[in-house]
Amino acid sequence: MALKQQLQLKQQQKLSPLQMQVIKLTELPYLELEDRIRQELEDNPALEEGFDENNPNADDETLFDSDADSITQDDIALGDYLNEEDIPDYRLAANNRSYEDHREEIPFAVAESLNESLLAQLHLCNLNEEEQIIAEYIIGSIDESGYLERELSAISDDLLFQQNIDATPQKRNHVLHIIQQLEPAGIAARNLQECLLLQMERLPQNEINTLAKKILTDYFDEFSKRHFEKIQKTLSINESTLKEIIHEITSLNPKPGNAWDSSFALGNNAIVPDFIIEVHNGEVILSMNNRNIPELRVSRQYANMLQGYSGNKKSMTADAKNAVLFVKQKLDSAKWFIEAIRQRQETLQRTMQAIIELQYDFFVTGDETRLRPMILKDVAELSGYDISTVSRVSNSKYVQTYFGVYPLKYFFSESMQNDVGEEVSSREIKAILKDCVEHENKKKPLTDDKLSELLKEKGYLIARRTVAKYREQLGIPVARLRKEI
Repeated sequence: MALKQQLQLKQQQKLSPLQMQVIKLTELPYLELEDRIRQELEDNPALEEGFDENNPNADDETLFDSDADSITQDDIALGDYLNEEDIPDYRLAANNRSYEDHREEIPFAVAESLNESLLAQLHLCNLNEEEQIIAEYIIGSIDESGYLERELSAISDDLLFQQNIDATPQKRNHVLHIIQQLEPAGIAARNLQECLLLQMERLPQNEINTLAKKILTDYFDEFSKRHFEKIQKTLSINESTLKEIIHEITSLNPKPGNAWDSSFALGNNAIVPDFIIEVHNGEVILSMNNRNIPELRVSRQYANMLQGYSGNKKSMTADAKNAVLFVKQKLDSAKWFIEAIRQRQETLQRTMQAIIELQYDFFVTGDETRLRPMILKDVAELSGYDISTVSRVSNSKYVQTYFGVYPLKYFFSESMQNDVGEEVSSREIKAILKDCVEHENKKKPLTDDKLSELLKEKGYLIARRTVAKYREQLGIPVARLRKEI
């Protein structure tokens, strides 16, 4: 087969290193931005923190004269010092007011996990070596909600093959019973019914708790399906007693593992807003969260070093040329990083200003029903950015208002029409739907058909299937499961 050689001309669009930096930085929320800046300050000696005290008005462009630029980009392989995985990120502009007047480190919480706590409690139990190993295997199979997610027979197989321990049904059930006595109550249950019963056993024994245990044991299916009339008739109890029993059962924790780690999870999932909005005399004022974000500048020392090398370029040795290339690479990287930060800041601010303009009524009043229908295209047209850029800005970003902290995605909703042809936000309809459910007769909860009729009476022409969709999005169960005595 003969080889064929030919020329081909084609157009190809490539992003510059600066553009790639801006794209990546735009996606980062506040905390990740802070980490990225710290990492870049450690990696690049040509990037420094703070203002240049000797020449505070210096422009970065003055750091690079024409002689220094005689070493062209062709002499530098970008991949030697900057790749897609190591593209620097962003800094907030100095003219935005700081979230706090002084910088301070963000504290973090340290707490033992559920697994570690159970193992620590296990050491206080009087177990022999074999039982200790069995217990550790069982604890290792408990999920984050506190349930034993594997069958005991499967755990026995692992013990036999890996530890050469024959864990008979009697042994493993004995060890499981010991683990189920640990804190929190209900731990290591194999299903919801067992979890609730384990918790009931630790409560004081009285008539209500005794009946509650009987319902969980013998009538759990009827209880879970809210067939309260059947339970009341079978046990020959009055409505008041049944209410007390239901209250006792529903006060139990269906996910004991989550309760154990709730404070730790809350500390780790704390939200730090990227934007702060204040309202004064009807004027919405936007500021960026600048806490712990330093001012960045290009190192004057490295810039002078490059000028010194370039002044002797005629007698420059190979080692000196390599030194020049290294210095220039670091200086260019620092400049790109600072510019990417500046562009990121401008992009976020312009996008948020567009959202404020579109949702002005909400930011002034905090009323969900005042939210307008808004999609990415609307913000893109108003801000002048591409839809993909608006999507990056709205992803994982939060805004602090007088009414709470909201994700930017909260303000986006689809458009629907009311009975007079006006466009309304689906968010407004969901708020009304939620209000209807909250004020319904709990003995006879509203079905999706009835909710659809109520919305139509209020001027919202919504089909039953749409009501069901919005109800599920709001986390509201079906009418049968909302029934109360």
